[in-house]
Formats: sequence, C-alpha cells, structure tokens
Amino acid sequence: MKIIVPMAGRGSRLRPHTLTVPKPLIPVAGKPIVHRLVEDIVGVLNEKIDEIAFILGDPAFFGDDVVESLKALATSLNAKPTIYRQLDPKGTGHAIMCAKDSLSGPAVIAYADTLIRADFDLDKDADAVIWTKKVENPEAYGVVNLNDKNEIIELVEKPKEYVSDQAVIGIYYFKDVSQLKDELQFVLENNIINGGEYQINDGIKQMMAKGKIFKTGTVDEWMDCGNKEVTVETNQKMLGFLSEANYPLISENISNENSKIIEPCFIGESVILKNSTVGPYASIGEGTVIEDSAVKNSIIQKHSKIKNAHLDNAMIGNYATFDGKFTNVSIGDYSELK
Repeated sequence: MKIIVPMAGRGSRLRPHTLTVPKPLIPVAGKPIVHRLVEDIVGVLNEKIDEIAFILGDPAFFGDDVVESLKALATSLNAKPTIYRQLDPKGTGHAIMCAKDSLSGPAVIAYADTLIRADFDLDKDADAVIWTKKVENPEAYGVVNLNDKNEIIELVEKPKEYVSDQAVIGIYYFKDVSQLKDELQFVLENNIINGGEYQINDGIKQMMAKGKIFKTGTVDEWMDCGNKEVTVETNQKMLGFLSEANYPLISENISNENSKIIEPCFIGESVILKNSTVGPYASIGEGTVIEDSAVKNSIIQKHSKIKNAHLDNAMIGNYATFDGKFTNVSIGDYSELK
C-alpha cells in the first residue's frame, strides 16, 4: 500500500501564517497538519505502508527543512519516503501525475489540508473508495451520487438541486492506482480542463464510465484547516480527541511560575508561563514565553513572546512578539505587535 500526498499549494486563505510556512506544516494540537493526517490514515488502514510520496511545490518555499521533516515522518511509519515537485501548479490531476512513477498498485491519495477521525474497514472489493462526510449544506460541496447498491455513479460539484448529503473530503483509495494514472494521462494529453486546471475528478469520471466500481468510506469527523477561523476550531476539536484518549499533551520541562493551566491544552518543550492562565483549548509551541496573560482557544507557535494579552480565537506564528489588549488576532512569523 502507498500513500500519495499532494501538498504543493501555498495556502493563501491561511495568510499571514502561510507566507513563511507551507499550510500542511502549520501545527494543530502541537503537530503539523500533514503529520496528523498521514498518521491517522495509516491508523485507519491498519496495514503495512510501503511508500509515502509527497508532492511539493517550489523548492524556494518547500525547502530542505520541509523535505527532511517529511522523510522523517515516512521513516517513522516504516515506509519509504519519496519526494516529487509540482513546479507549475495546474490542478489536482496534474499534481498527482507529478508522482506518476509511484502510481502503481493499491494506494491512498490524500490532500494535506484536512484532518479526519475515522474507524472503518476499507472495502477492497471495490475498484476505488472515495471518503465522504455527511454535511448539512451539500450545495456548498462536491458530493457523490449513489445508486441502489450504494455505489458511486456520479460526482457533482456544488449541486443546485439535492443529490446527496455525502461530501467528498479529498481522500481516495484505489485498488490499482495505475488505472487512475492512465485516465489522468488521457486528461492531460487531450487538454481536458475544468476551472482552468486539470482535475482528479475528470480521471475518476472516466474510470466510472469504463465500469469501475466506486464505493464510499465515511468518516466520523472531517476537520478543515482552510483559514484561521476553522484551523483554530480544528485545534480545539483535536485537543478534545487527544485528551479523551489520554494522549500526553503537556511537556514535562515547562516552567510554570504562578500560572494556571486549564486542560485540554498542548504545551510544548521549554515553554515559560508567568502569572498567566492558559487554556482550555490552547496550543503553545516550544520555547514560547507567556507572561501576565490569559490564552484560550488559540494557537501560538514556537519561540514567540506573549505579554499583557487576553487571547481568544487567536493564531500567532513563530518568533512573533505580542504585547497588547487585542483578543481575536492573527499574526504571522516574526511579526511584532507592541
């Protein structure tokens, strides 16, 4: 089994945080989004993963540090790491074809801007499985249309009339991913473009037209990391899940001087707390100093300095300095508000 992870996008909706850090490496509950996603998929599949292929963008942005972190992630899961580049972003189908040398045998393709909680057995009798989540407003999503055998017969983008309430979340299983590769090669060669890009859906639709059986795999939770608001909300949910599982979230070597921690929280290595209240639902990166402040329902990354603050629903980057009475803030790496 292989896992293919396209992650070349810059994450413009999550600026300013993605001006210096690729969105998939933004931490949620103390761990980068892509790390959590891949680990969760491996846990759901519950079988040996031979290779994890990552499709990155421009090396000037997805540099050596990103490559090394992803190689370490794959190695920690006993899988071979492979790195590909999508230097000219032309859509989801084009991104997948950048990894064409790895497109053989059974594989999961997962886009690295979402997190899941799931527990189910993969239907390996199907030619492919598209993971979905029941939503209240299907008109805002791409959804699947099912026949009376619960097989997917159509993908419909933002339907104006009701088709189903099962939204596509961007994670797919293919019994033999080379079949998708062949169809996407046809898409590229024949310049089949939707929305100005080459889309994975056009390859999937051609597989369906040739009689390939697609089934759904539903997830219990689908957590978006598209912008600051939903990323903070996802951080809150993930902290709750990890706390319920008794996952250790607070490092042993923090410095706590007259401060109160309200769990669940993630507090990283060498964090210093002085005369402050942290939590609930706060994630504090390693080396950060928080003084004379209250921080809840927020993400603060590594080596930042927070003073005289009352933060709620806030997101603060790495090596940032914040001193003030703002509450709902979003400042990126190396920024200062004094």
